[in-house]
Amino acid sequence: MIEDLIGGFGVVLQPINLLILASAVLIGFVGGALPGISGVILVVILLPVTYSMEPTGAFMLLTAIYASSVFSGLITAILYRAPGTPEAVMTALDGYPMTQKGEAGKALGVGILSSAVGGMLGTVVLIVATPLLADIALQFSSPEFFALAVLGLTVVASLGGNLLLGLIGVCIGLVIASVGLDPLTGATRFTFGSLHLMSGINLIPVIIGLFAVSEVLKRSQEGDIHLATKKFTIRIFDWPIIRRIRMTVMRSSLLGTAIGILPGIGASTAAMVAYSETVRWSKDRKSFGKGAPEGVAAPEAANNAAAMGALVPLFALGIPGSGTTAIILGAFIVHGLTPGPTFMTGNSDLIYAVFVGLLIVNILILVFSRPFIAILSKLLDVPYSVLGPVIVICCIVGTYSVQNSMMDVWLMLGFGVAGFLLEKIGFPLVSIILGVVLGPIAESELRRSLAMTRGDPSVFWTRPISAILLAIAIALVVMTVVMPLLRRRKARKDALRDA
Repeated sequence: MIEDLIGGFGVVLQPINLLILASAVLIGFVGGALPGISGVILVVILLPVTYSMEPTGAFMLLTAIYASSVFSGLITAILYRAPGTPEAVMTALDGYPMTQKGEAGKALGVGILSSAVGGMLGTVVLIVATPLLADIALQFSSPEFFALAVLGLTVVASLGGNLLLGLIGVCIGLVIASVGLDPLTGATRFTFGSLHLMSGINLIPVIIGLFAVSEVLKRSQEGDIHLATKKFTIRIFDWPIIRRIRMTVMRSSLLGTAIGILPGIGASTAAMVAYSETVRWSKDRKSFGKGAPEGVAAPEAANNAAAMGALVPLFALGIPGSGTTAIILGAFIVHGLTPGPTFMTGNSDLIYAVFVGLLIVNILILVFSRPFIAILSKLLDVPYSVLGPVIVICCIVGTYSVQNSMMDVWLMLGFGVAGFLLEKIGFPLVSIILGVVLGPIAESELRRSLAMTRGDPSVFWTRPISAILLAIAIALVVMTVVMPLLRRRKARKDALRDA
């Protein structure tokens, strides 16, 4: 591992790769800080740029944009209570009250430092855990891969507060994934006689439509955000504050990394969980929501750590840990690469260059954040009526360039309208994406497992690893059903006692 890391530093420190990283950080800053644009949209827009690039530079670019955009969402969340990314929603709860109290510089300093520390710790875990997870995965057979896919599907279905909508989303994704030729028999499924659907529905138009186009449609109904510049001094290394938040940052970073590694959960959930746990552990719970520095440190450390953790299952198992990593998985496929257990051994130069690049990205966040925030107000004057059409054009070009297919473009636009309508009812779009990504894995491995045992399903609970994974999946679904019932029962008892 040490030799691979040294080799990774040798690759990253080449002038062209350093330029790629610096450019990616600045691009991620802009996209993450502007409300209505997120890391997902940025990666989608720049995906076509990577088609002609050498793979190492391409994935350094995409992962660096991903990491820096997760960070920069905190800027508008703290200054204007307008989170630039979904991951920064929890940061606004205490960051904006600090700004109202004249402590914007302190809040930004806490957010910048916590993000950098969380990102670095998450990257260290990424470096250590990915080879270990890949070694374990080499022992996997079809039952284990099926159980892992089921775990990913049930995790995303059992989160978000509405199990029914999550399960429906997963089922929609599974149906989309089944379009085309049967992988084992070659029979056509759900093609409706169209030759364009014989090869199935590509992942890229689904992701671009559901995330990017739907977001443009949603933002087109809202007014442009014009924000006034405020004068403040950013204090990143404020030692009394550092002593106050150090345990919060470490706890939230570890928690965020662990949550990020779980397929399908993502950095937004990590931020929410870390914030709630910080409140739980605090001796001064009443200060949260009114400008507590811990309320900024916890979600920022967690979401940046989770962004790095989400790359672990992508590299080690070929399973995306979030919506953005699902797009990066699509980029791997376009470049003719397949992440998974054997990917680590045959592509160590690429993998460790990406790892080292992410370490440097978190250092660049500390360096570039101050001057970027100073010029942010000018960028915020660009109306979304200009940005929106540019995003749609980039989405059309990016989708068409994957397979030179107008059918993909129409599918992308259709999924965009569908995503826009589904979000209006609070539908978890990520559950559809995970269904599309994990559906083929679950189907093929299920059928192979049953073929191995001549139809005996006991293979899934007689093999220890698959049994544990399936038990965790079942437990998550059961907890999602039982916990609200227990809370309602407790609320009724409290109401009767108070009466």
